[in-house]
Amino acid sequence: MVAINSENLAAGAKNLLLNCAELAAGETLLIVSEPPSLGWYDAAAAAAITAAARDMGIAPTAIMVGAPDNDRDPRVAEAMATHDCTVFLARIGDQDRFADPVPGKKTIMSYARSAEELASPYGRCDHRAFVQLKQAVNDILLGAKRIHITCPQGTDLAGDTSDSDRESPADVSVRRFPLGVPQPLEAAGMSGRVALSRYLTPTGSRTYDPPSLAIDGVVMAEIGAGRIVELQGEAAMVARIRQHHGMVANKFNLDGNAVHSFHAGIHPGSTYSKLAADDPDRWSNSIFTNPRVLHFHTCGTQAPGEICWILIDHTLSVDGINLWEHGRLCAHSFKEIRACLEVWPELADLVASPSPAIGLDDEKN
Repeated sequence: MVAINSENLAAGAKNLLLNCAELAAGETLLIVSEPPSLGWYDAAAAAAITAAARDMGIAPTAIMVGAPDNDRDPRVAEAMATHDCTVFLARIGDQDRFADPVPGKKTIMSYARSAEELASPYGRCDHRAFVQLKQAVNDILLGAKRIHITCPQGTDLAGDTSDSDRESPADVSVRRFPLGVPQPLEAAGMSGRVALSRYLTPTGSRTYDPPSLAIDGVVMAEIGAGRIVELQGEAAMVARIRQHHGMVANKFNLDGNAVHSFHAGIHPGSTYSKLAADDPDRWSNSIFTNPRVLHFHTCGTQAPGEICWILIDHTLSVDGINLWEHGRLCAHSFKEIRACLEVWPELADLVASPSPAIGLDDEKN
């Protein structure tokens, strides 16, 4: 077990409660956790947040839930209504991400799934820095005339994303902690090829079984105006991908050929210490905040789509200038990001030395 610095752990918890949730003494906090036996969250993270809340004069209440399903838990909804803020250390927080916000209440979805992550730079780096960074990246992307995405495995996708409306606070009712992605860009104007490899995984919005599909080799998805036109690759693998998309589409009455949107990670402190192969669902829904990862939301015409396609070490250019290059955020190529780093030196340090560990045992990626 990794020794955790208690001061760093407390700092991470207070970063969540103060800089993200914006809580103050006298307010009430509901902490919704799932059992560590499910393999996603440990108990120490919840304990650290509880202790920090008490130190800040905030009254915490704990509730335990099980693995997510496709029905909203009425116990949680009732408890949320009687607390000023709810922190989810449970996957069901992602399922309510696009629900109507509860008037006067705040909701946080934590992707710091362990005390180790909470105490690391991923949990400690000031949340407000990433709010500003997200705004800067959104400004760059939403001002683009042409987005071009490539990856080492053959992705070559380009187009116009001007149909993407700027995200409003009502679009995402749950605050993410740590904040690690800009708003998704609509894919309806994108055409070309996307290399599918490693795994297809859920977006976290709904549950289905099997949740993921291992991909042998690389299958090329031909995309035309945000739709799957053709899959090219080994016949049996192509058939399995088609079957998986069909299964999810049929279960929820979705358009299985839709490629809804995409975005890439912006948190250079994001690290994954396990192996992706141990649980591809947990892997993709944890590491999506790392700048080495770009993911597409597919299978469905409404946010967020139900199947993730994941690219590793992508390059994304905005009107010919790289914003990500081989999985690294090009922070100094855009004045908007440079201005953010000048305000937040701790973020600048992270951007200069990003975490390369994303749970893949092949170094070539």
